[in-house]
Amino acid sequence: MKIIFLGVGEAFDETIPNNSHLILSDTNLLLDCGYSIPPQLWKYNADPSFIDAIYISHRHADHYFGIPPLLVRMMEEKRTKTLTLICQKGLKTLIEQLIDHGYKGVAKKLGFELNFIEVQEGQVISLNELELSFAATIHSVSNLAIKIRSRKNTVCFSGDGMFTEKTGKLYQNADLVIHEAFTLDMKIKGHACMTDLIEMAKKNNIKCMAFTHIYREVRKKQMEMIRKKIASEKIKIIIPKPLEEYLL
Repeated sequence: MKIIFLGVGEAFDETIPNNSHLILSDTNLLLDCGYSIPPQLWKYNADPSFIDAIYISHRHADHYFGIPPLLVRMMEEKRTKTLTLICQKGLKTLIEQLIDHGYKGVAKKLGFELNFIEVQEGQVISLNELELSFAATIHSVSNLAIKIRSRKNTVCFSGDGMFTEKTGKLYQNADLVIHEAFTLDMKIKGHACMTDLIEMAKKNNIKCMAFTHIYREVRKKQMEMIRKKIASEKIKIIIPKPLEEYLL
């Protein structure tokens, strides 16, 4: 399994694309698709049939407003393979409305099927060789973290929000947890801080943590302090850059 960190930024960081990642296995799964992500995907692989499925964690623009342009380019470049869109219950209608608002009537002439799968907390589904399961975080809107399990590896992605006891259990023993880490130690409602994440990772035997979605002012002013903090810890923590690869 290979992970491509397409973008690692928060919603309004002008220097770094939105928080979105590729899980490459026999099945290629895109995790979130914010407004700055389609060009990142095309830089990495412009094949219109490259991704098999998209998971959308929640209904914020930096996590799903990239869907309309992504679909239209797939249409222009003659994709025929079904695309699976996985989202929480109730989000399917909003995504369909977004597609129509962005490009009126395009859904009827894509040339390939959109297969929606709506999920909820505690549910476990199969996506070809991958097993997917979900747990809620604490965020300003409903957000579901996801666990992706292959035959050999387990990767988790938080979407946005502070972890809970249930998400901690979801992450247990994972090879990699990609988690929004908005601040170093400041508590902000609806977001996670790095000091809390480190303790949670130790408690749940997480092999590696990837800190993403770092607040832009924290990136500007506290990165040296963050690197020192990470270096002092025994667990593996990375702060990936856009288009960086991680191999499991």
